[in-house]
Amino acid sequence: MTKRRHLPALFATAALATAAACTDDESPEDGDGDEFPRSKTLYSTGTAWGPPGDFNPISAGGVTGLNGLGYEYLFVFDTVEQRITPWLAESGEWTGANVFELRLRSGIEWSDGKPLTADDVAFTFELGKVDGVPYGGVWDWLDAVAVVDERTVTFTFGEARQQEWDNFLYTNEIVPKHVFEAYTPEELLTGPLDPNPVVTGPYTVHSFDDTRVVWAKRDNWWATEALGLEVQPQYIVDLVTLPNADILNMLIEGRLDLANNFMSGIDDFLTGDPELTTYFDKPPFMAPVNTAMLIPNTTRKPLDDPAFRQAMAYAISPGEIVDSVYGGMVSEAHPTGLLPIWERYYDAAAVSEHGFVFEPSSAVAMLAAAGYEDEDGDGFVEDRDGDPFELQLVVPAGWTDWEAAAIAIARDLTDVGIKTEAAFIDAAEVDAARGSGDFDLLINNNSWLTNSPWSHFQYLFELPVRDTQRLANYSRWEDETAWDLTQELATLATEDPRYPELIAELQRIAMRDLPAIPIWYNGAWSQACNAVWTGWPDGNTGEPGVYPSFWNEMWGLGGVRMLTEIRRAE
Repeated sequence: MTKRRHLPALFATAALATAAACTDDESPEDGDGDEFPRSKTLYSTGTAWGPPGDFNPISAGGVTGLNGLGYEYLFVFDTVEQRITPWLAESGEWTGANVFELRLRSGIEWSDGKPLTADDVAFTFELGKVDGVPYGGVWDWLDAVAVVDERTVTFTFGEARQQEWDNFLYTNEIVPKHVFEAYTPEELLTGPLDPNPVVTGPYTVHSFDDTRVVWAKRDNWWATEALGLEVQPQYIVDLVTLPNADILNMLIEGRLDLANNFMSGIDDFLTGDPELTTYFDKPPFMAPVNTAMLIPNTTRKPLDDPAFRQAMAYAISPGEIVDSVYGGMVSEAHPTGLLPIWERYYDAAAVSEHGFVFEPSSAVAMLAAAGYEDEDGDGFVEDRDGDPFELQLVVPAGWTDWEAAAIAIARDLTDVGIKTEAAFIDAAEVDAARGSGDFDLLINNNSWLTNSPWSHFQYLFELPVRDTQRLANYSRWEDETAWDLTQELATLATEDPRYPELIAELQRIAMRDLPAIPIWYNGAWSQACNAVWTGWPDGNTGEPGVYPSFWNEMWGLGGVRMLTEIRRAE
């Protein structure tokens, strides 16, 4: 993502040292080797922001690749076909209005040799009943899970939320019952669990320390036989994220293969030797995978007024941020906030009626028409009651691109008379403020590429508003109609004629009321070196369906296929 962090010198030095190349006839000592055969090892960074320590997939996992290289999903989302496809599952279908039957592939084994069975699937879902398990919300609409035979499971729903169910199937991994049934609820929620997890994926944990985690290829990964897929690197060494200068040097010198963090100006190095590549070979360079939005706290005046928020939208220049902050690495967001993968759903009539563009003169006129005027002549408008106000836009300190974006946004708003300052505070404080509602404005990009626009509208409109908002509706905007439509959208099959109609109506509401203001599409930051590995997925000749990224969100999009498609450089 856009998180930036400078590590202690000890960490940086150690990680740089462990990324040194060794000859192919060298092999690491089991458990404590410091060097790995360079031509068989992929070195990555940019995903882990601290030492590996949480090998617990239930508590969301804190180790790069835990969910994807290790634990796996029942389905993955095919971004080209825009549908889920079987992974651990062999098939899945709705056999009744509220019943979904899932059948597992045969012959899949856990890394300890025990078979993957329907009991593992049912047990994983039952864990959701433990208070505090992140995916427990599925039981709000799931009534029962039943094991039919060793490979078959049925799910009976109180409400068949087809879009939400598809999303669940490729974002939640399956765990082994024979291992996890020994854990207490407290251990499931807070414990680091076994650092040598029992998994179905193509890799197991080889070793780890404060600077890295090392994954080693399994010899009997089920997908090699079932799908003809074979991961190419024998080892994956994921380094705790280093300062950008170190990362760039390692990429240029061929000591690092993949960096998944934001690196300003990387396009200046794309024609060197060894060649560095990004997802696109020209602007915007990075694949758009989430929408960065300005979040107004709608419980505070004047941010509670849609007309005021509309004026704000016209005051902000997304192009300035794209060009000056990102150097063309990203692109401007569509007024709906919907990602380009959903372009076919853009409603031209809705955009014509409620869309917005950067036009400061219109912003000034809209403020005046809505009753916001500069009555005391200080250059800034007062609220409708004639009281002066100043807004604060908070972003995490050290996220340099977001800091620059916040400065640009505050300047744009101030230029039309909305007095605004940018403030940089600790990332944990931003998280706390976003959840509690103790802020005026902030930037957030939790609206991600998923299987359905439903997730975007859930992000905007989810109700009820709680004391602590965790994943959605940080603006605390309450629109029962929009939430009802979003919930209906969740229940529809993609081919249902009402599906695009609902998406169009929700676009109208989102642009009319602007509970969040779309600004730019955040990129799946990816800089790859072709010195040792080549064939990285890119978007230059059509959509490849996977992204060159180790971010947690990418594994459910079939990210492991990247490791089967890259090849050793000649």
